Amino acid sequence: MPKLIVMPHPDRCPDGMEMEAEPGESILNVALRNGIDIEHACEKACACTTCHVVIRQGFDSLKESDENEDDMLDKAWGLEPDSRLSCQALVADKDLVIEIPKYNINMVSEAH
Repeated sequence: MPKLIVMPHPDRCPDGMEMEAEPGESILNVALRNGIDIEHACEKACACTTCHVVIRQGFDSLKESDENEDDMLDKAWGLEPDSRLSCQALVADKDLVIEIPKYNINMVSEAH
């Protein structure tokens, strides 16, 4: 079973965490199931960038992002070549090391 390794994040996961993931499960769902509260303002509909993560290891094992995800990622703060929306990226057969960016853009909360 592949592992999802979350690098330390000062607010979301201060000590980092390693957890088991089911192939086909989204990175976001694995994190949420294990108590890591990655923001997801659009409720996993690929309509925002709040669940943006950077895949530090294992990126090539993921299925390619689709055009809708790419369009959303273009709006993400701190976009990197190995960025994905955690609600859309599905765990495959390799371990993944992810970094949750320090900031994100939440157009819902920032619009008020």
